Amino acid sequence: MTSPTPRRIAVAGASGRMGRMLVEAVCESGDGVLSGALDVPGSPAIGQDAAGFLGRVSGVAVTADLRAGLTGADVLIDFTRPEGTLAHAALCAELGVQMVIGTTGFTEPQKAEIARAAEHVAIVLAPNMSVGVNVTFKLLELAAQALGEGYDIEIIEAHHKHKVDAPSGTALKMGEVIASAQGTRLADRAVYERHGHTGERPANAIGFATVRGGDIVGDHTVLFAATGERVEITHRSNSRAGYAQGSLRAVRFLAGQQRGLFDMADVLGLR
Repeated sequence: MTSPTPRRIAVAGASGRMGRMLVEAVCESGDGVLSGALDVPGSPAIGQDAAGFLGRVSGVAVTADLRAGLTGADVLIDFTRPEGTLAHAALCAELGVQMVIGTTGFTEPQKAEIARAAEHVAIVLAPNMSVGVNVTFKLLELAAQALGEGYDIEIIEAHHKHKVDAPSGTALKMGEVIASAQGTRLADRAVYERHGHTGERPANAIGFATVRGGDIVGDHTVLFAATGERVEITHRSNSRAGYAQGSLRAVRFLAGQQRGLFDMADVLGLR
């Protein structure tokens, strides 16, 4: 930690699958303290101790009152939905509370709103907080630079049946990294759907395939296929713990920042 005192951390969506993983990680971190736990109105967790599911008492009750939940917080970790995250960002900018945002599915105008909030507070925004995934992004950058002409690129991702956006934010980021490394834009190359008589594959396409089912935490494979060989770069998440630990690294990074928009490459020094 660069901060001499524990960072006070609030968690959004505290009773969800990822929220509970974040609450547990904060409580066990040793250099952070849970200061707030937020959830939507009507959640059965409202009023309960945020760490009660762990069999411990944190003294922090889950609340739907955003302003109350952010009182005294240094940073908010948010893995919720775009609309909720944007509302959180507006108030965090007003209150001077930093943010670590793992929410996915933002539109370009919504990303611009977050960038405006970052003019007032420091924010880490990343489609995937896993350290391993962000190292994979770097590997993909190197592979894309070397495996250019003659290699067809396909991105295959799989997630649990409850995920509401597709392709995943991580898959899209992989496509953006590859396109940028090859001096192009993903928007000019992406193919998201194939059905019926599609014709031959365009040589410069970056294809996406999406799988949804069961409790798959998150699998991503990028295939570089050429005549006579193929290269596959894969990352698999077996637990959300990696996302939580990466989020805490982002919290620590923000301790040294005043304002600005950052991502996990900044946090991990991968620029």
